Amino acid sequence: MGTKSRETIYGSSVRAAAERAAEARQEADRLAVEAWNKRMLGFQGPAQPSPALGDALNAGYGYLEVRCLGCNTHQTVALDIVRRPKTTPIHELERYMRCKDCSEVRGYPYKRSHLVALRPTKITASDPPSTWWPGER
Repeated sequence: MGTKSRETIYGSSVRAAAERAAEARQEADRLAVEAWNKRMLGFQGPAQPSPALGDALNAGYGYLEVRCLGCNTHQTVALDIVRRPKTTPIHELERYMRCKDCSEVRGYPYKRSHLVALRPTKITASDPPSTWWPGER
């Protein structure tokens, strides 16, 4: 006569609790990113504190939209290739953003850019850049 192992008795409840915790973390990260995006688009500036790089990726926002002040173009940066720790706040990435076109014209790295918002997809014709406020086009 044998007894049931602890894995058999408690395994399913432990896995279910871990799954619910992961879903709750993902939902919390998504809400934090949406709140930061609304502050950025509403107040037109660097909203601090910002979510961490890992939080944005966990929430499904894989791209950061950046606007160049020199040529006024919007570009997206993939967050999964950024070589920073996942605990780095998003607002600290602003100082490292460079416009490739402006840098080639000037002959030195042109670092004048503003963060606009976090995005789940890249900028395309069907998914245009974000606007700072509702009246801007």
